[in-house]
Amino acid sequence: MSPVRQRLLSIFGGSVGNLIEWYDFYVYSAFSLYFAQAFFPDADPLVQQLNTAGVFALGFLIRPVGGWWMGLYADLRGRRSALTLSVTLMCLGSLVIAVCPTYARIGVAAPVVLILARLLQGLSLGGEYGTSATYLSEVATSRHRGFYSSFQYVTLIMGQLLATLTLLVLQRGVLTGPQLEAWGWRIPFGIGAALAIFGFYMRRNMVETEAFTREAAKKSEHHPMRELLRHPKEIAVVVGLTMGGTLAFYTYTVYMQKFLVNSVGLTRDEATLISAGSLFLYMFLQPVLGFVSDHVGRRPVLMGFGVLGTLCTVPLLTALTRTRDAFTAFLLVLAALVILSGYTSINAVVKAELFPARIRALGVGLPYALTVSLFGGTAEYVGTRLKLAGREEWFFWYVTACIFCSLLVYTVMPDTRRHSRIDAVTDTAS
Repeated sequence: MSPVRQRLLSIFGGSVGNLIEWYDFYVYSAFSLYFAQAFFPDADPLVQQLNTAGVFALGFLIRPVGGWWMGLYADLRGRRSALTLSVTLMCLGSLVIAVCPTYARIGVAAPVVLILARLLQGLSLGGEYGTSATYLSEVATSRHRGFYSSFQYVTLIMGQLLATLTLLVLQRGVLTGPQLEAWGWRIPFGIGAALAIFGFYMRRNMVETEAFTREAAKKSEHHPMRELLRHPKEIAVVVGLTMGGTLAFYTYTVYMQKFLVNSVGLTRDEATLISAGSLFLYMFLQPVLGFVSDHVGRRPVLMGFGVLGTLCTVPLLTALTRTRDAFTAFLLVLAALVILSGYTSINAVVKAELFPARIRALGVGLPYALTVSLFGGTAEYVGTRLKLAGREEWFFWYVTACIFCSLLVYTVMPDTRRHSRIDAVTDTAS
């Protein structure tokens, strides 16, 4: 098999596994409007959503543990082994939710089991991001690294889109609303568990990266955490460049469907259509801007997101709350996602280019997971809480402030395309 074909197959294998993992994780958010009452029986639907959003946030709080554990495993035992383990844990979490009895049957044990399953999924996803970002960056050539690594977010968005489309199909052509609330919400979790089994077999057949193989061949004493702490500047850059981007991402993707229902006043079906349509177009922007970053550099693309995100977040979200037209809402959400693409298309490769191969998966995964757990994972909860308190506009300014903080990091950080620490051995076949 030619090196180019082998590289493309490896990128495909890593990307498809990533799609399956993110589908499993996002199904929870997509279907929470239907299963909230099964685990949190309360008369107020907004309180139900607040409880499910809290469980969603808990899944993020354990992600740093997954980033640390899986990052260590990937740097010590290999990227392929870590990715295979990650998809296995996600499969177990989805299966548990699919078969979990409701509150009406087992009482308070039902939300407890739900929380444990989400923690298992959060552990999996915490390790998935850093390891898959490392894998895709290492198997790509330097000339096309931004383009190829952008497929991590292509498949991430595809996973979310697949979850949304599953909801759309069940809403429009298979089940009624009462059926979805009674038992239909279990179907997508069962599908996710089955897909994860497929992902497991795909990842078992992936090749290991040359960068890791070369490091492993040295057989030198290796203490990844100790070595990571010798790179405080790089850790700070990962935290800073992630803060605004992850909060904006989870605001405009995960939280947006509920925002369109609770704040804009659209129906569930309209919110699902808007989410599906905007995500579909958003997905295609990732490789475009990844390609652009290979030619103009990473920092100009990040700066575009930082400047536009700082200036436009409050006007866009405010305009959304004032419209009652579904098509106008779609255009506003799409505009926000176009701006967000400046971050999502290249953030993974930027982080991978900051660290040497010996600690790359840990260096990308751990500080990223910490930042996402604090800002991305709590976006839905903070937004819902402020909505309940009658101070929703404060959330708009909160998102803006975090994007501005990231913008400050973008202005001082080096352009990693020109100062990449990814080993030159990955370019030998180019």
